[in-house]
Amino acid sequence: MNEILGYLGLGLMLGLAGIGSAYGTTIAANAAEGALKKTPEKSSSYMILSALPATQGLYGFVAFLLWKVVFQPDFATQGPLLFGVGLAVGLVCLFSGIRQGQVCANGIVGISQGHNVQTNTLIYAALPEFYAILALVASIMAVL
Repeated sequence: MNEILGYLGLGLMLGLAGIGSAYGTTIAANAAEGALKKTPEKSSSYMILSALPATQGLYGFVAFLLWKVVFQPDFATQGPLLFGVGLAVGLVCLFSGIRQGQVCANGIVGISQGHNVQTNTLIYAALPEFYAILALVASIMAVL
């Protein structure tokens, strides 16, 4: 049973983080598609903001690699720990990616309306990003 929990934790860590990135990037990209119809000359700003939520999937992937390859846990004894860590990292990255996508989408709309908000949007979008980074660091600290 512990082994099942451990592998399930790894799957949640990687899977939920990837889903968060997929949702976040598509939320922002949908706004970018609409904004392109209004001001296509600002497409580079839209692309930068649309890509930002993709980082949550990277944090989940890094945590997955660290746990699977570097830490090499004993699944028979550390399965419940790995499940808890995987669930925590996965959920934080899931919600962080979605909310970051929403912040970026609002910034894209603002840019398309002629407002100079790209820098401010990047700063605001960094706030949910911070929690994904904390989840990654906490997953590393669980081993120490």
